[in-house]
Amino acid sequence: MANVTELSDSNFQSEVLESAEPVLIDFWAPWCGPCRLIAPLIEELAAENAGSIKMAKMNIDDSPNTATTYGVSAIPTLMIFKAGEVVKQFVGVQPKNRLQQAIDEAKG
Repeated sequence: MANVTELSDSNFQSEVLESAEPVLIDFWAPWCGPCRLIAPLIEELAAENAGSIKMAKMNIDDSPNTATTYGVSAIPTLMIFKAGEVVKQFVGVQPKNRLQQAIDEAKG
């Protein structure tokens, strides 16, 4: 996971809200089957979009406060932040092309 940042409640402000580039966050948990399914896709997108968007994962079991703040009630939930605001949100496993389209919109 070299291209994917591990987030926590303590570094969310600096890594996401204060980020100069858009950030895609994968809210997940180790016990979630669909979360494990989407993890390789997040890695792939991180490698293909390196330098233009930050890719990150947040374990909701380890960092429940941020997930609660943003109303994450099902996982995997993917959110794209730009300038500290949520600009796109997906719940459940998504096709790669849909995520890439959202990333491209956030970059533009």
